[in-house]
Amino acid sequence: MENVQQAEIRIDPFPPSDDLNALWQAAWGDDKPHDFARILSRSLLHVGAYADKRLIGFVNVATDGGKHAFLLDTCVHPAMQRQGIATAMVKAAIQGSAERGAEWIHVDFEPRLERFYRSCGFAPTAAGLMRLR
Repeated sequence: MENVQQAEIRIDPFPPSDDLNALWQAAWGDDKPHDFARILSRSLLHVGAYADKRLIGFVNVATDGGKHAFLLDTCVHPAMQRQGIATAMVKAAIQGSAERGAEWIHVDFEPRLERFYRSCGFAPTAAGLMRLR
């Protein structure tokens, strides 16, 4: 566990879906409830950031079951952004993925986030994306 300013970074905290749904609502404006237990059971690992025992940040790492890991859903509560919390979570996710056998970690992001992910060590690559719904 690492402390970043006001946040405690935890690997695999398995937060209740209600806590994750509340964070999703604040960070993404997504008010549709999700069953995160199902998602997290298939993850290589996930990282939570906590302040005063409250979930304020999250990142998930999916896997292909082999050498590839995929960084997903990086978010920090808007009231806690710009404090290094997302960077600490991403770095913990990278380290944890390597420790669990991943050889590559991928991330897709919007152009406005390129500087953030490059500062975390990611190099740009060409990739394809298709929206299914």
